[in-house]
Amino acid sequence: MITGTTQLIGHLGFPTESFKSPMIYNPYFEREGIDALVVPMGCRSADYPAFLKLFFRLSNALGTLITMPHKVATLAIVDEVRPTAAIAGACNAVRREADGRLVGEMFDGEGFVRGLLRKGREVAGRRGLVVGAGGVGSAIAASLARAGIAELALFDSHAAAADELGRRLMRHYPDLRVATGSNDPSGFDIVVNATPLGMRPGDPLPVDVDRLSPSAFVGEVVLTHEITPFLAAARTRGCAFQIGTDMLFEQIPAYLEFFGLPSTTPDDLRAIARLR
Repeated sequence: MITGTTQLIGHLGFPTESFKSPMIYNPYFEREGIDALVVPMGCRSADYPAFLKLFFRLSNALGTLITMPHKVATLAIVDEVRPTAAIAGACNAVRREADGRLVGEMFDGEGFVRGLLRKGREVAGRRGLVVGAGGVGSAIAASLARAGIAELALFDSHAAAADELGRRLMRHYPDLRVATGSNDPSGFDIVVNATPLGMRPGDPLPVDVDRLSPSAFVGEVVLTHEITPFLAAARTRGCAFQIGTDMLFEQIPAYLEFFGLPSTTPDDLRAIARLR
C-alpha cells in the first residue's frame, strides 16, 4: 500500500527492463510493514545530473540505488564520496543527510566480503588476488582493504587500470601491500574473478586453476551462470567458493543499513523475493 507517508528509494538507470531490486526489496518491505518503496526510474545520461538532485528535493525521498550507466557520474554530483566508492571510482547508493548533503557509497564489494565472512572465512591478515580492475573489481578490492586484508595482488588485461587501482588503494590504506601485473593465484587465500570471463562459451579461465591452493576461497562475479567454468574447476581443486548472485543478495542488508531501515539476512531476502 502506497500512502502519503511512503518513503521512496529511486532505482536510477537506463534502461530499466532488467532491474531486479524492486522484486527483492518491495516484498520484504510489504511483509515487514516498512513504509518504503523501491521504484525503477529510467533516466538517460544527459538528464541524470539534474534529475538526481531534483529527486532529493522530494520530501519523501529516502535514497537512491544507482546502476548503469550512472555509477561513475554520481561521484561528481554528490557532496561526499565515501572511501570505498572513491577507490572503486563508482557509486551505487546515495542518501541525503540531515543537513541536506548527498553522500555516495559503493556496496558491490561489501556484498562480496559479507558473503565470504558469512561462509566462515577470514579476510583480516590474508592475501588476496583480484583479477579485473573495472568497476566491480575495484569495489571488491576496496572492501577487502576495508576488511583488513594484508596484501592484494591486482591484475587486468589493461595493465594501467590495475596500476591506477593500486594507487587509489594505497592512498586510503597506506599499510596495505599492493602488487600488480600477475594473475598467478599460487599462494593466495582469496582469489576473485571480477572479469566477464565465463559469460560466453569458450571464454578462457581468468587464472591457471592448477596453481590454486585447495585451501583458497574463490569468488565469482558473473551472474548469468551459477557455476561458471572457473568455479567448476576451482571446486574440482577442492576450493570453497562463492557464486555471483551471492554478492547481489549479501549487499542488500548493507543497503538497508545505509538507508536507516530494518535489515535482514540474505537468505530471508532470497526466500521472499519475487524474481521473474
